[in-house]
Amino acid sequence: MNTFQQFLTRHAIMLPVSFGSWLYFLLGAGMGFVPATGLLIAIYLAGDFTIRQVQTGSTVKKLGMTRSEYKHIVHQLGQAKAKLRQLNTHYGSIRSVQAFRQLNDLNKLSKRIIGIVQQNPRKFYNVEKFFYAHLDSAVELSSKYALLANQPTKDDEMKQALEDTRETLKDLNVEIRKDVKRALATDLETLRFELDYAEVLTGKEKRQLELQERKQLKEPEQAQLKGDDTDDRKQTGP
Repeated sequence: MNTFQQFLTRHAIMLPVSFGSWLYFLLGAGMGFVPATGLLIAIYLAGDFTIRQVQTGSTVKKLGMTRSEYKHIVHQLGQAKAKLRQLNTHYGSIRSVQAFRQLNDLNKLSKRIIGIVQQNPRKFYNVEKFFYAHLDSAVELSSKYALLANQPTKDDEMKQALEDTRETLKDLNVEIRKDVKRALATDLETLRFELDYAEVLTGKEKRQLELQERKQLKEPEQAQLKGDDTDDRKQTGP
C-alpha cells in the first residue's frame, strides 16, 4: 500500500491535464481568467477523486478485501500514528533511564508494526490487539508515568505507583514484541517454505549431477571394453 506513490501518480496525471484545459479555456474558448480558473480547480479535484477511487479499487482487488475493510484499516493506521505522536510527547517528561528505554522501545516497536501493516494491510488482522488495546495502554501508561514523575514531592505511595507503572510498561513491551512476531508470522512461514523448497531442489540437482558424473565416468570404461573385445575378435579370426 504505497500511498505516496499513488499520490505522485494522481498529481502527475492531473497537473498537465488541468493546466492544459485551463490554457484551452483561456486561449481557445476565450473564457475569462476567473471562470477558466474555476473550471481548472473543478477538473483537478474531480480527476483526483476519480483516480483515487480507481487506485483504491485496484488495491482492494489485489489484497482480496472489501472497500469497507480497507478504509477501516486505513482509518486505524491514521489513529495509530496520532497515538504514536502522543506517545512521543512524553520523552522530555521522563527522567528515569529505565523508563526512557522502555518508552523508546515501545516507540520503535509500534513504528515497525505500523510500517508492516502499511506495506500489507492484510496483516492488520494478525495484530488487532495492538491497534485496539496495546497502543492505547502504552499511551495511557506513559502519560500517567510522566505526570507522576514530574511531581515535586513524592511520598511512598507515589513511588510505589511509579514502580508499578514501570513494571506494567515492561510487561506491555513484551506483549508488543509478540505483536511484531505475529505481524511477521506469515512472512516467516513463507520464508521457511521457500527454504525447504530450495533445499529439496538443491538435493535433487545434486543427485542429478552425481548420476551424470557417474555416467560420464562409465562411458570411457565401456568404450575401452568394446575396443578390447574388437581386438580379441580380430586376433581369433580366420
